[in-house]
Order: sequence, then C-alpha cells, then structure tokens
Amino acid sequence: MAFRSAVITFPGSNCDRDMADALEKISGSKPASVWHRDADLPEGLDFIALPGGFSYGDYLRSGAMAARSPIMQAVVAAAGRGVPVLGVCNGFQVLTEAGLLPGALMRNAGIRFVCREVMLTVENSQSLFTAGYETGQQIRVPVAHHDGNYFADAATLDRLEGEGRVAFRYAEEVNGSARDIAGVLNEGGNVLGMMPHPERAIEKAHGGTDGRALFESAIKALVGA
Repeated sequence: MAFRSAVITFPGSNCDRDMADALEKISGSKPASVWHRDADLPEGLDFIALPGGFSYGDYLRSGAMAARSPIMQAVVAAAGRGVPVLGVCNGFQVLTEAGLLPGALMRNAGIRFVCREVMLTVENSQSLFTAGYETGQQIRVPVAHHDGNYFADAATLDRLEGEGRVAFRYAEEVNGSARDIAGVLNEGGNVLGMMPHPERAIEKAHGGTDGRALFESAIKALVGA
C-alpha cells in the first residue's frame, strides 16, 4: 500500500524540498506538492507536512499570515478527520497560529538566530510520530530558528504535561522555551508541531540519523510498512 503524503509550500518556505526528499526516501513514494493558494488537498492523503522557512517573511508574526492561506482550511479539516499533520519550525508556528496546537512561538530568549545541533529528550513514545523511540531517549537533531521560544500559560503547560502531549523537550538550553518544550501534540495525537528539523537528520551524510525514526514511525502506523 503506497504512502500518500503532501508537503505544503508557502511564500518563503525553504525546507519544503528537504521535507519532500525525506518523505520520499523513507516511504518510497513521492509526496504531492501543494501550493498555499490551493483550496483543496489531494484525496486520500495519509500524511500532511508543513515545512520550515519564513512564510511571508515572518511579517506580523511568524506563521500568522500563512495560517490564513486558503489551503489551511483544508489542512484544519483534514486534521479534524484524524489525518496526521506534522509542522516543523515555521510549520509549528503555523499550526499554533491556525489553532491546531496551543501556545505560541516567540522570539528566542537570547534574541539571536539559533542554528546548530541540539539534544532532545523524547517525552512521549506512544504517539504515531514517536513510537520508534523510547521514552527518555535522547536524540540529536538540528535547529534553525529565530522565533522558537515556546510559550503558553501555566494551566495550558500543566495540561500538556498531564495529558502526555509534550512530545520532545530540549535537553539543554536553546531558546528559552517554557519548560524546555521542543514539540507538542494535539489532543487527538495526530498533529505534532516541533521546532527541531527531523528531516535534516535522516542520513549519515547529514551527520546523524536520529530524525529518521519519526518518519518511519508514522509510515508504519499508517500503512504498516
């Protein structure tokens, strides 16, 4: 059974090809490329990815304008039906701005762009995205962001932690994120937003393969590959 995925491209996206390449190499099936002005998604999708970049030049707030692109209505509807949606870096920002995930991504605490490999702790290995990891496992994944400082009020943070919706946590200080949160899940567990870039850590030539299990986990859960 072929794995049917799509990568959404916004004006200013710069990781869409990286994401598409990762999905194709790991699943064996080329993802559809969907432009932000499209009104509809391809039928029968198993997986939707919102890539990193600087959609609309981060005008207003990072992800704010992209969240109001025509295609996002279809993405929100698909997520509501249970279709898995992964948002990485700018994609995470878009997911929060679209209301698919709680919280917001603010300017890094150090007011500097952070671009390096960081260590993450896997907090929840029970989701379709993280089943290939062990809870407590530490993985190394690149980051590249200026607005990755995750913020939510204390009640929301308590709820996320209590419901096991913190997927990844920084194992070191990176950007000032509340409780070192690097990735969160929605209530249904089918939407994941994360600032680190797993698509940049799928081959040894990248310097590491710790991001590969995220995609393999999703593909196995969805099509049994």
